[in-house]
Amino acid sequence: MAIKIFIDQGHNPSGYFNSGAEANGLQESEINYQVGIYLQNLLNSDPRFEARVSRPQPDTVLGTNNTTSLAARVAMANQWPADYFISIHCNLNPNPEINGTEVYIYQYFTQGQWLAEQIMGGINDMVGTRNNGIRENPSLYVLRNADMPANLVELGYLSNLSDAEKLRNDQYGFAYGIYLGLLRYFGFA
Repeated sequence: MAIKIFIDQGHNPSGYFNSGAEANGLQESEINYQVGIYLQNLLNSDPRFEARVSRPQPDTVLGTNNTTSLAARVAMANQWPADYFISIHCNLNPNPEINGTEVYIYQYFTQGQWLAEQIMGGINDMVGTRNNGIRENPSLYVLRNADMPANLVELGYLSNLSDAEKLRNDQYGFAYGIYLGLLRYFGFA
């Protein structure tokens, strides 16, 4: 049986509600979309996995407001049902010096944490972002409501020039880093 991975490309397209952050000429929703598609293709090319995405097309809009947008993403994963949930995001900070990757989990000392550690390592190895650690945040809707181990990956900071360059030019590298993390988590690499 293939391991079922649900990939949520966080946020809706620009111009809609819940469209995410923008900085340095980059739109979070577009980066999230593309990284998710690359990751889906990597996973679906590997017979050990089956992957689905929340936004199959760049113009896919989920929900009618922020709450229903988040609910729709989790519902797709729960109804499938997926074995693991990965939500892809980019970060923003008023201080342009802040940079790096963070992975949010619902609770420490769970499968979600062990997966997050491998995904973090994969991203750091592939694209060279700074490891800002695994962070517990049970208030995040998608982590709280997913019926399976879930990670919310903040790839990097749109507001930091170095991270922004990586997010602009190496979206495949971020996807491959997540894929590598999954391979290591399952003992395949």
